Amino acid sequence: MSLDLNHLAHEALDGAESVPLLIAHGLYGSARNFNSLGKRLARDRPVIMVDMRNHGESPWNDEMTYAAMAHDLARAIERECDGRAAVLGHSMGGKAAMALALTRPDLVSALMVADIAPVAYDHSHDGYISAMQQIDLSQVRRRSDADPMLAGGVDEPMLRSFLLQNLLVEGGQARWRLNLDALEAALPELMSWPSEWPEPAYEGPCLFIHGTASDYVEEAAHPRIRALFPDVTFAPIAGAGHWLHAEAPEAFLATVSEFLAAVPRG
Repeated sequence: MSLDLNHLAHEALDGAESVPLLIAHGLYGSARNFNSLGKRLARDRPVIMVDMRNHGESPWNDEMTYAAMAHDLARAIERECDGRAAVLGHSMGGKAAMALALTRPDLVSALMVADIAPVAYDHSHDGYISAMQQIDLSQVRRRSDADPMLAGGVDEPMLRSFLLQNLLVEGGQARWRLNLDALEAALPELMSWPSEWPEPAYEGPCLFIHGTASDYVEEAAHPRIRALFPDVTFAPIAGAGHWLHAEAPEAFLATVSEFLAAVPRG
C-alpha cells in the first residue's frame, strides 16, 4: 500500500517548464536535509523533497521495503509532479529511486543516485537505533539534553547532531520523528537489495554520484549498475564521504545541475 508522503516544495524561480525534480533522502534523514540544495536547484525546475515513510512527518507503517518505498515515490510523482519527474535519491532514498525507475520507468525522466549501489551491504546501523531507543525522553526538555544521552552509543558529534534532528520537543514533551521499531525490524532488508520483482534495465539517463572517501560505490559494483542502468555516468566527488551532499555541497550541486541541464526538458 502506498502512502501519501509529507513533502517540502520550491517553485521554479524562472518559470521554466522543465519536469520537476523529486528528492528522496537516506536512512534517518528528512526532506529538510535537502532544503538548501532544493532551493538552489529550483532555479530551473520545481523541486519536491519528500519525507520517506517512517521518517519526518510522513506516515508510519510496519512495511519498510524498497517495493513499498517505490510505490510511495510513484504516488508522490503522480500527485505532485503531474506524473513525471527527474528523481534524485541518497543512500536508502537512492535504492528506492532505483526501484522506482526499474518498476515505473514511465514516471522517471532521469535518475540520479547519490552514494549507493544496487547491491547488499554489511554496514551495521543497529547501534544507532539502539542508542536512540535508550534515550529517556521523559528527561528531555530541549534537544541539547539528549546529546550526552546519545553520546554513549554514538561517538561522532556530527553524526549525533544529524540523528538528533529527528528529535522533536514541543511543550516540554519529546518524541522521535522516526519509527525506530519499524526501522530496526527492517534493517536487514534496507541493507540488502530486493529480488521480489523482475529487473529490466531502466533505459533513461542516469547519474551515479559517489564520494571518493566513501566505500558505498566500489568499482566492483559498476558492472551491476551498468546492467540495470545502461545509460549511466559515474561522477566521483573528491574527498567526500557518504553524506557527500552535506560534506561537499558546491561540488554536489554543480554535478547535479550539469547533469540536469543535459536532460531533455520534457
